Amino acid sequence: MTSLISPAKLPALLKILLVIALLLGFAGPFAMAQDSSSSSEPAVSSEAPPEEVTVPVLPTPDTVVATVNGEAITEAQLSFVQEDLASQLSQIPPEALRSVLLAQMINLKLMAGAGRAAGMEDTDTFKRRIAYLVERSLSRAYAQQKIGAEVTPEAIQAEYDALFGSAPNEELHVLHILVSTEDDAKAIKASLDAGGDFAALAKEKSIDPSAKQNGGDLGFIQYWGVVKPFGDAAFALKDGETSAPVQSEYGWHVIRVVERRPTTKPTLAETQAQLGQKLYNEKYQAEFDALKNAATIDIPDPTLKAQVEAQLAPQ
Repeated sequence: MTSLISPAKLPALLKILLVIALLLGFAGPFAMAQDSSSSSEPAVSSEAPPEEVTVPVLPTPDTVVATVNGEAITEAQLSFVQEDLASQLSQIPPEALRSVLLAQMINLKLMAGAGRAAGMEDTDTFKRRIAYLVERSLSRAYAQQKIGAEVTPEAIQAEYDALFGSAPNEELHVLHILVSTEDDAKAIKASLDAGGDFAALAKEKSIDPSAKQNGGDLGFIQYWGVVKPFGDAAFALKDGETSAPVQSEYGWHVIRVVERRPTTKPTLAETQAQLGQKLYNEKYQAEFDALKNAATIDIPDPTLKAQVEAQLAPQ
């Protein structure tokens, strides 16, 4: 089963509009009528001078937000802290986030300064850690710039259309038995056609762990919330009808529809974050698999090699 990113450009646009306003506002008062018979006294405009407009200075990555013992803390460093602590910052109120990031960066500056004063930069352990951090940072930068750039609003829209565009506006109450082989699925279908009890067969035969407790009853499902072969088969059934064996990446399914009811498809705004993450994960996996397949990886220990290969296999 499956479950289910556009930058704000207002500051830059606002800056452009304000610059235009400045140019338009200052042009008129400085235009003077020139006449050969006019006196040598300068013409005085009866119009009030325009109010001065201050164009906001937007921060850059190198903008200094604080100094610690003379060392600068920049906007870029705050963004790095935010990236490192992303999972821990979800509960921080937006109005407090910047102070939390700066406090953490001050902590780092002070402790790093103490470590530098203690000569820790020259230890082998520190040099090994630096090498690791360089690798991690390069990996993140590549993923963000190469893969993240592909998760565009257009790509998210296309993913939304594929998942929800033709999805029915209804959800189904379904029963389900999952087995490993087509022959097993055919035998179960035959038993059900002969009057077999669905819940009893699910508890006995299904390899879905939840079947032991729910007798194969999945409750109500949406088309976009299940793998496509399962959804296509289930939504093609009538109420009370049982499917022929259906294959998916999980095995072979026998599905029965109990009832159906109307539902509303989620909007693009409601699913944008999830769809963006889904696309990113898929593109990351594809890029990793391509790099791995082109690489030479040697693991002398055969047991460890088998375990690592299982870990790195496409999910």
